[in-house]
This record gives sequence, C-alpha cells and structure tokens, in this order.
Amino acid sequence: MALDRFLLALLEDPVDHGELLYVPSDNVLYNPRRRVVYQVRDSIAVLLPDECREATDAEHLSWTNDPGAVRTGR
Repeated sequence: MALDRFLLALLEDPVDHGELLYVPSDNVLYNPRRRVVYQVRDSIAVLLPDECREATDAEHLSWTNDPGAVRTGR
C-alpha cells in the first residue's frame, strides 16, 4: 500500500533532515545524498537510522531516474 500524500509532505531524513525520495515501485524511502534506504512496512515508514541500509549503485541510478519517485517535504 502506498504512503499517503499528506504524510509524504512531512517526512524527512532523520539524520540530515533533508528530503527523501519515495519509490512506490520498491516501497522504499531513499536519501540520495547519504545513499541510504529506509523500508516502508505495512504503510509505515521505518525511519530509524539503525535500520537503514546502503543503496547499491544500481539502486541509486534506478531510483534517482525513476519518473514515479516522489520527493518528500513538499
């Protein structure tokens, strides 16, 4: 299930406080500046620094060029 547009407008990275990319096709939130991935589980964004993981080069390219990705914080 996709994240709500209202919620997306409020979300930011908990470490650098910048915007994230929500990638609905993979159901993740991605920070391209830090290259870290946060999971979305049962429509809940898991924005815990201890639970994020590094993105691969392929994921970074795919997600930053994905026309369906939505920027948060707007």
